[in-house]
Amino acid sequence: MERTILHMDLDTFFVSVERLKNSKLEGLPVIIGGMSDRGVVAGCSYEARSYGVSSAMPMKMARQLCPDAVFIRGDMEAYSNFSKIVTDIIADRAPAYEKSSVDEHYIDMTGMDRFYSTGKWAGELRQRITGETGLPISMGLSVNKTVSKIATGEAKPNGEKQVEASLVNLFLDPLSIRKIPMVGKKSYHLLRSMGISRIYTLRQIPADMMMSLMGKNGMDIWKKANGIDHSPVVNYSEQKSISTESTFDRDTTDLVRLNQILSSMVEKIAWQMRKQEKLTSCITVKIRYSNFDTHSLQKRIPYTSFDHVLIDAAKELFAKLYKRRMLIRLIGVRFSHMVRGVQQLNMFEDTPEMVSLYLTMDSLRKRFGQNAVKRACGVWTLSEKEEKALKRLRNELKEQKAMEERLKSRWQH
Repeated sequence: MERTILHMDLDTFFVSVERLKNSKLEGLPVIIGGMSDRGVVAGCSYEARSYGVSSAMPMKMARQLCPDAVFIRGDMEAYSNFSKIVTDIIADRAPAYEKSSVDEHYIDMTGMDRFYSTGKWAGELRQRITGETGLPISMGLSVNKTVSKIATGEAKPNGEKQVEASLVNLFLDPLSIRKIPMVGKKSYHLLRSMGISRIYTLRQIPADMMMSLMGKNGMDIWKKANGIDHSPVVNYSEQKSISTESTFDRDTTDLVRLNQILSSMVEKIAWQMRKQEKLTSCITVKIRYSNFDTHSLQKRIPYTSFDHVLIDAAKELFAKLYKRRMLIRLIGVRFSHMVRGVQQLNMFEDTPEMVSLYLTMDSLRKRFGQNAVKRACGVWTLSEKEEKALKRLRNELKEQKAMEERLKSRWQH
């Protein structure tokens, strides 16, 4: 059966939310991100883009290109709340949907055309989102995720575009290869060095040549250029949570060690989340007392995968949760309400050095294993009692080794 996939993308999402909060920003060049020259651009309006400003650009350069823009630090909590409202509207109507980032959704509408006009249904959903939130949103409707996403890009700003199966190649051919998802700077420059600028030209290259030139990534790009994409819409409910728990050999009330263990657990699953290119907007901490009473507390947070943010949230929840001062048998932490997408680099607060630090730590973990780098706050020290026990064990091992040497010497003589 031929698939029908809808892609929806909120236009200049961060800027649109700021304009809802302050209507005076309408029509002005707006740049959102870190306020210092060392910060980076998290989002910008179309007016700012006309000056050459783009996301992830150093703020210093953005100020030089567009000095008259309105600069805003941004509010990730507000953006997360609006993202949730849009998701709730889609979840209320869509048969199967995937939230691919804070401002993008895919909806699988395959088979719906037997009952409704898919184009009409999608248009009505788009109008409902705009009507209930005030946010502009663009959409693309076609046979797979790739073509639908490219169609959305062509429909912007605040428009819609439907590409029938028979017209896919006709639609893609005149477009720049930049429009293909997965074509980054390196791939683009390599293809341009071969004289390839349009999707039509790329489509004419033999698949095995792309494979030998760029490996699996080259084959994937070639398929997308030919309008081929079998990737499914992954139901959002399947991406529920990631969690870990720790049960102690001996029940404890050592708050210092409990917080160290909690920090280590958060660091561990935050790294796992970044590996999967996911973000969380909800953290839950659980404790189980020695009498097996179990309690948990959760907190909604702006989307993130940075463990220094999550560690602070976990410690705050633990401090609120642990009120009975009884021995604790188990602690656990869980991230939920997850979406796929790379970290927004916490562009409103963190410096590029912080982002660089995370990239370096994660690179070391990928190469040498998860435990190659650890935060000091998650590495616990031994108590005085444990230090004495360890010293006693070392002395016993030393005496045992000396005895083995004496016996070995006697045997040789």
